[in-house]
Amino acid sequence: MTRPQRFDLIAFDWDGTLFDSTALITRSIQNAAEDLGLPRPSDTQASYVIGMGLQAAMAHAVPDLPEARFAEMGERFRHHYLAAQHEVILFPGVPEMLADLQARHHWLAVATGKSRRGLDEAMRAVGLDQLFDGSRTADETRSKPHPQMLLELMREFGAEPERTLMIGDTTHDLQLALNAGCASVGVSYGAHDHRSFAEFQPLHVAHSVADLQQWLLQHA
Repeated sequence: MTRPQRFDLIAFDWDGTLFDSTALITRSIQNAAEDLGLPRPSDTQASYVIGMGLQAAMAHAVPDLPEARFAEMGERFRHHYLAAQHEVILFPGVPEMLADLQARHHWLAVATGKSRRGLDEAMRAVGLDQLFDGSRTADETRSKPHPQMLLELMREFGAEPERTLMIGDTTHDLQLALNAGCASVGVSYGAHDHRSFAEFQPLHVAHSVADLQQWLLQHA
């Protein structure tokens, strides 16, 4: 097998990086808060927590929420998200980009704040479950930006930090990579303003999937 040029393992965030779900997640958090009689979080508050584990996300987006009601908030979030999940699609060009990377013998993985059930359902729905070699979710390991997700994936595939790349749309993703000793690439079309990425030293900030694919084919 031919070894990839620079990175053996490429880990992608899911929501906002591969899957165009930022608006739905933001709206679902806001609606869930209102269901519980709490102030509606702003778009900025709600979108900031995308990529975090559910409990950490709720605590940040809805600071007035008592811990005893986290489960209730989570249930209402899932209700609103699942009701409209069928409307969400992959960003254009994602399947082709992943197929190209697979053909170049990279290991492909997902590191996400979603639950295992949520990720598996989403991957099956868009037909990507056969393109990934591994994945980690927030309910089976530590939530971003703790490095455990990437550390476990690197251990699973025997990949070294210097040959592992994390790609994501939030500062949580880029901090995760930094904490794990890995390189990162940011995408500007997801949840966080890409102007906040600089301190995390991504190798590149892609402004579309086509831009990301071109960079990966040239540099990964």
